[in-house]
Amino acid sequence: MKKNFLLLLFLASLFSFNACSDDSNITEEDPTAEEKEQTEEERIDFEVKNFIYRGLNYLYKADVPELADDYFTNDKAKTDFLNNFSTPESLFENLLSSQDRFSFITDDYEELENQFDGISGATGMEFGLGVIRGTNDVFGYIQYILPGTSAEEEGLSRGTIFTEVDGEQLTTSNYTELLSKDAFTINTGYVEDGVIHMTDNTANLTDDYYTMNPVFINKVIELNGKKIGYLMYNSFIANFDKELNTAFGEFKSAGITDLVLDLRYNGGGSVTTATDLASMITGQFEGQVFAQEQWNEDYQKYYEENFPDYLINEFDTELSTGEIINSLNLKEVYILTTVSTASASELIINGLDPYINVVQIGETTTGKFQASITLYDSPTFSEKNRNDEHTYAMQPLVLKIANKNGYTNFVDGLIPDIQIEEDLGNLGILGDPEEPFLSRALDEILGRSQIQTKRIQENKIDFAKIGEGNMFKPTYQKMYIDKTPLSK
Repeated sequence: MKKNFLLLLFLASLFSFNACSDDSNITEEDPTAEEKEQTEEERIDFEVKNFIYRGLNYLYKADVPELADDYFTNDKAKTDFLNNFSTPESLFENLLSSQDRFSFITDDYEELENQFDGISGATGMEFGLGVIRGTNDVFGYIQYILPGTSAEEEGLSRGTIFTEVDGEQLTTSNYTELLSKDAFTINTGYVEDGVIHMTDNTANLTDDYYTMNPVFINKVIELNGKKIGYLMYNSFIANFDKELNTAFGEFKSAGITDLVLDLRYNGGGSVTTATDLASMITGQFEGQVFAQEQWNEDYQKYYEENFPDYLINEFDTELSTGEIINSLNLKEVYILTTVSTASASELIINGLDPYINVVQIGETTTGKFQASITLYDSPTFSEKNRNDEHTYAMQPLVLKIANKNGYTNFVDGLIPDIQIEEDLGNLGILGDPEEPFLSRALDEILGRSQIQTKRIQENKIDFAKIGEGNMFKPTYQKMYIDKTPLSK
């Protein structure tokens, strides 16, 4: 269901009153001499901290005593509390619940907005990170290469291994610093028979601005009289909903009977886009509940009593642009996952599960079922009339997403129906029917023996996954809603 955004904008203007309601019982006091002598820098710093405090009326508010509406008895007590923190970031971290793994703050909302639009710095290599068990040695393994980037120009490819940056061995203590540079050089190698072999070759990479089309691969595979759609989709970016819908239009025109949706490296994104994707896969459930929102106790009660439809995301027939959704009306979908599969990707699996047969193949997912919202320092927390003296913004978790049956809270991730792991010595070519994950899905679709496609190596590298390249970006594994909370 598309939300009534005019209603949201109108009601959002009242939200600031609600957000500041914690000040309603505070006794006003005259500013002290110290406060009067506040420097311009200190004044702006305090404004940012005050914005953080009033904005954290969020999902886990009840877990944090300092966020209670009646915690401060007067303005001075609140001011002293806020000024006790040396930076806005330290205040923000202090006010987060121990349950919260994903809320974040940024001092550059323009960069954040660009990343939500798919625009960010990119060397062009999307990679995972592992640490050899029993050591502090870290290595990277390339999952895929973005076209038109320095990584492609340097001839890097899926499966390439690197252990050094600018000649320095990656370790658990330095990999974040080394891989956060704007430009760097890596060594290159490969895995064979469970052993990392390094070559004498290197690659020079630059972190240039890049607009990523998340529709990475879409193709039709014809086997045994079946037409099988394969879509590798790497992020739920609303700016590319048209391209996503076009891919499904091609599947529809080709008359595919089955779909393999590759979400192995998809860390999530827009809830609205996830709802549209679910509607493209199906189409026969228009107007029915795809996902339910669960806010904090105060908001939940208010919405249930006044705006119950606000809590529901329904299967729909149109994109936000009004373009008709190309629906396949499938009764089954095969979804490829890894530990990097998170948030909106998990929402697709969980939201479709009550309606069609979802066959999850691969690794257990991240376990992120909460969504956030971008808050700016403005009276209504929206972009309109935001404070032009700083560029801070927050992305706090504001709700949990549940499916039609109310299932959520899968902290340990979604467990696949068919468990397989990526083999660094045999990652295969993405989109190739012989690529191990895709091949396993095709086995299921075609009902063929798995003997010829199962590749289990006795000598695998003994390592633990510790992250991936996208973890250095603020939007990493984020699921967000593009609406403003209604006032209470």
